[in-house]
Amino acid sequence: MAGSTLGTLFTVTTWGESHGAALGAVVDGCPAGLSLCEEDIQKYLDRRKPGQGKYTTARKEGDRAQILSGVFEGKTTGTPISIIIENEDQRSRDYSAIKDCCRPGHADYTFDQKYGIRDYRGGGRSSGRETAGRVAAGAVAAKMLAELGIHFTTYTKAIGDISIPDGAYDFSQITENPLYMPSRSHAELAAAFLEECIQKQDSAGGVIECRIDGLPAGIGEPVFGKLDASLAGAVMSIGAVKGVEIGDGFGAARSFGSLNNDPFYADGPAVRKKTNHAGGTLGGISDGSTVILRAAVKPTPSISREQETVDRNGNNVRIFIHGRHDPVIVPRAVVVVEAMAALTVADLLMVNMSSRLSGIKKFYRDL
Repeated sequence: MAGSTLGTLFTVTTWGESHGAALGAVVDGCPAGLSLCEEDIQKYLDRRKPGQGKYTTARKEGDRAQILSGVFEGKTTGTPISIIIENEDQRSRDYSAIKDCCRPGHADYTFDQKYGIRDYRGGGRSSGRETAGRVAAGAVAAKMLAELGIHFTTYTKAIGDISIPDGAYDFSQITENPLYMPSRSHAELAAAFLEECIQKQDSAGGVIECRIDGLPAGIGEPVFGKLDASLAGAVMSIGAVKGVEIGDGFGAARSFGSLNNDPFYADGPAVRKKTNHAGGTLGGISDGSTVILRAAVKPTPSISREQETVDRNGNNVRIFIHGRHDPVIVPRAVVVVEAMAALTVADLLMVNMSSRLSGIKKFYRDL
């Protein structure tokens, strides 16, 4: 299977299936000398692991990360970092009754068309559980970026049609509610909305917003390796994500040049912007302001209602999907979006090191 590796210099390859023995990631290109331990990775995995409340799947997974290589005496060695996460609570029998059916909203049909064979247990490689490897790798990238003063703030902006207005954010509330919403009142409204979804045997989608602070100007390649294009591609690779916005995003289509342009001004030796409609990028290159991206997450496709579909023989059938599923994916996907953003930025930073001859000369003269 091609397409399991992301990045040019700082790369991650994820592996494993939802109901296999384990899954994980291999991170290559991480510089030597970074302080790293399993707890650094665990803090990220704990944000996405299942079984944390009524709005997540009841599947009980410890999601304990184990570093197999690339770290010695608490420091990265510059060699590939291999991370394994064992599966502990598979219930493959939940899928036996529908193993020959194409679940609506899932990749069953497309996997069959591409490979002629698929692991039907929970979606196999296309399961949301694959993101555990991404999160583990993203934790490594975020740890490296923190050394450079680059930090991420990621949260649920909306669930269903309950959206937090930009002026109503209280970032101290993000970890104070199970929905990771930066507003107590909106989190309460969203919780009530999800209760209705559960009663109706339905699910909901939402929007995740990620803010990247501390990224210097000049990061990103101006053609195919644009910062915004790379971020969009990485975040769109998350199975549940159906759209990505940078800055004003689709709102820019309803604006005017006189409003959408961000005026520059001199702040001593620094150049700053009065507004940030562009979301921190110009021409695909970071402009030194906060990078803002949003991801649209679809409703969980596994719902308890009867659904119409077909089986592998082309017969029309009706199915009920049993098992343990999230009524909303958004809260657990918050850290997945953050991880993909961190991996993208880490890679582009390393690629950028060769953009100027003066920088290369300085690096080797200082050795």
